[in-house]
This record gives sequence, structure tokens and C-alpha cells, in this order.
Amino acid sequence: MFKHKEDILPVSLILALTAVDFTLYFTVESLPLLAGYWLLMLVPKGVICAWNHHHQHTMTFRQPALNRLLEVAYALHTGATSNLWVLHHVLGHHHNFLDQSKDESRWMRKDGKTMGPLEYTLNVAGTSFWRGYQVGKRYPKVQKVYLTFTALTFALLALLVWFKPAQGIFLFALPMAVSLLFTSWVTYDHHSGLHTDNQFEASYNILGRWFNVLTGNLGYHTAHHYKQGVHWSKLPALHEQIKDRIPQHLYRKSTFDFALPE
Repeated sequence: MFKHKEDILPVSLILALTAVDFTLYFTVESLPLLAGYWLLMLVPKGVICAWNHHHQHTMTFRQPALNRLLEVAYALHTGATSNLWVLHHVLGHHHNFLDQSKDESRWMRKDGKTMGPLEYTLNVAGTSFWRGYQVGKRYPKVQKVYLTFTALTFALLALLVWFKPAQGIFLFALPMAVSLLFTSWVTYDHHSGLHTDNQFEASYNILGRWFNVLTGNLGYHTAHHYKQGVHWSKLPALHEQIKDRIPQHLYRKSTFDFALPE
């Protein structure tokens, strides 16, 4: 069923959280409790965005139907529907990240100046579905899945909000919107300000233990761009092969690694 055994634990935890969300949806009426749970889940659901990203690079299951169902669960946590990141990120950003006139996650303004984090976040999040659609014109089969499951996901969201408005908003609608913004915000530090044609000098890397445990080795970002089809569990080994080509100023520490012991 799983293509890689390393996906079993993170996917099981994420689906367990989905089950918790739906349990609360049908059992909790208290507005303060719903709001408190939403605030408590801001960071965990933000972290899920990294695993959704990995899935859309390398499908989790061997069966397409299971992948589609998993993507609905991911979408209700992250706001990113089936194939959105396949189009916007895999087939878009990864091909264009060295060219800021084309990059779907561009950090440079038209005047050549670097956007600030807030401007970048609003720009990328606000245009994500449209840019994904535009990339999809070159990949009609991928685009068809994207459009179909985006429509189905938002129809489900509308139904959840209509049936139980407070629960639908705090358990699904707000997390989806905030997580999409969170996804855009955290990607600002991946490439911003790096004007180069050399792929080994175009990404910042974070090698701290906890950041990579929580994000599935997303800190090995140069390796991820070097071979984007490599499963997340194999990125540390790939990094070891290319680390001599990465300048030292492209290594950073994350908030997780300042806050948590190694």
C-alpha cells in the first residue's frame, strides 16, 4: 500500500488528527473550545504543509484512489488541494526557481528588488491557485485532477460550514486559510535574495535535528532541488554527496533548533 515505509508514521499521525477534527466537529458546541483548539493547532497544522509538499513530489500510496483521499485530508489541514503543489511547485517552481521572471514562488519584484516576507507571503498565497491553473495548461491531465478535486474539496468545506458554521470555520476553513499563508511565509527563507544561476548556491539549508524531524528533512533544501524526485527520507544521504558544493553562508538554524535540545 505505502510506497515507502518511512511514510507510515507521519501519515498515520496526520490522519489521526483528521479523525480528531471530525470528532470535534460532531461533538463540540463550545465556541471558546473550538477557538482554543484552532489556536493550539496553528503550528501542528502548519507542519503538515511540509508533508503535503512531500506527498505531491512523491505519491504516498501505490493506489491512485488512496492518494486522492489522502489529499482531501491534507487539503482540509493545509488549504492546498490535489495537484496544486504538483503544478505550482513541482512543475512550476522547481523548473523556474533560478529565473525570477518565471518562478511561481518568485521573491523578486519586477523592479529587481527583493520582496519583504509579508509581501512575498501575500503574493504567493494569493496567486497560488491561479498560478497552479496557469501551469496546468501545459499538463491537462494533471490540471483535470487539480480542478476536479479543488471543486470537490471546497464543496465539502462549504457543506461543513453550512451544516455546523462555528465548527466548520474553526476546524476547517480557518486552518486551511492560515496554513496556506503559513506555507508561503516559511518558503520565503528558502531562496529569497539569492541572485544566482548556480543551483548549489540558490537555496538556504537547515541541518538541525528537530526542524528536519518535523518537516521530513525539508532543511536539506539544496539536495531537494538538485533531485526533486528523491524521497524525503533519502535527502540527508543526498546532501552528503553534494555538501562540498554548497557555500557555508547558505546554512541557517531554525526556531525549532534554538528552542529544542539536540
